[in-house]
Amino acid sequence: MTLNMVQRLTPELRASIFHFTVFMSMGVASVYLAIWLTEKGLNTDQIGIINAFPVLVLLLLNQLIGRLADRASDWRTVIAILAIFGGMVPIGLFFVDEFWGILLFWGFCAMAAGSIPPVVDAATVRLTQRNGSDFGFIRAWGTVGFTLATIVAGLVIAWLGPGAFLPLFLLASMLRTLAALQLPRFRAPAHQLTLSTATPATSNIRTLLKPWFLLPLIGFALVNSTHSILGGFAALVWHQNGVSDQLLGPLIATAAAAEAVIMFVWRRIGGNISARHMIMIAAVATVVRWTVMAFNPPVIVLFGVQMLHAFTFGIGYFGVVHFIANWTSEDIAAEAQGGAVMLQQAASVLALVSFGWLLGQAGVAAFFAPAALGAGGVVLLLISLKLQPPKAS
Repeated sequence: MTLNMVQRLTPELRASIFHFTVFMSMGVASVYLAIWLTEKGLNTDQIGIINAFPVLVLLLLNQLIGRLADRASDWRTVIAILAIFGGMVPIGLFFVDEFWGILLFWGFCAMAAGSIPPVVDAATVRLTQRNGSDFGFIRAWGTVGFTLATIVAGLVIAWLGPGAFLPLFLLASMLRTLAALQLPRFRAPAHQLTLSTATPATSNIRTLLKPWFLLPLIGFALVNSTHSILGGFAALVWHQNGVSDQLLGPLIATAAAAEAVIMFVWRRIGGNISARHMIMIAAVATVVRWTVMAFNPPVIVLFGVQMLHAFTFGIGYFGVVHFIANWTSEDIAAEAQGGAVMLQQAASVLALVSFGWLLGQAGVAAFFAPAALGAGGVVLLLISLKLQPPKAS
């Protein structure tokens, strides 16, 4: 595609193309990473550390990255730099076979992939607010890409064997790099106002450090940490419990497909639900999802439970993004989203490290732990809504 052809595409379409590639590498990893690590001789404790390490580093870096992105002439510059780095470092995984080497290179891969979403989310939501377009429709293409990657990875690995895992992961990472190079300008021209700057919003992130604002972010962090458990361990548990390798990709893809559907239609069916009530829905669904998982249900039930991902992540994610956008100005957009992601990553680090140990002790009953995290999220949301009612629609 030539530069002129790219420039003729609408900003929303160009953003959708990039979103389509953002989560592809993680889709490939969710299908086979834990199994690949096991085949390398790593135990569940080490797998937990490898999954948690990049999240821990991002915990320290994400808000800094967001601050730098907010101060750049446009968010797309930082996004492109991160995507280029993320397309190069997977090459190192072809040359390592032991714990420390894998930890180093996988850490770089996951850090690159994990640092992009908060910046591109902040950028895209501002673009859609300014143009009156549908953020959910654009973001849903990220889930479509993830879904496609899980299906293709599951089928190709089942067909060609474990050796296909790393080439697929590298290919997905490089597609994200290429898509980043065609991103539009996201930031509003100086004379234009976004919706968030036309309504009461703060440009000082320190003024938002109040319980009513922080509690929903912590609540979703608890909910979202359960998804790190899903990505890090669910495929391994299902594999060990006799689920066919051919079904691992479709199981994970079912969750992503349900998420994509809810994102495509949410503007039409859920536009009047406040952001914090959306996070509440996610927390309640989390309790149900993981409680059922703890009873090691048959595969047909697992497919049904996976569809709850539409609520535990899809609706909860929208809730957090819009909650932050409703109460902040464009000056701190990426930094505020980065702060929320920082909380999510902190919770994910604790969840991954502790769940690796808990899984070794309790087996599938360890899934009661993420159900308890969802219950904690419900409590925090109720407190926040009591302290500060939602803005009027």
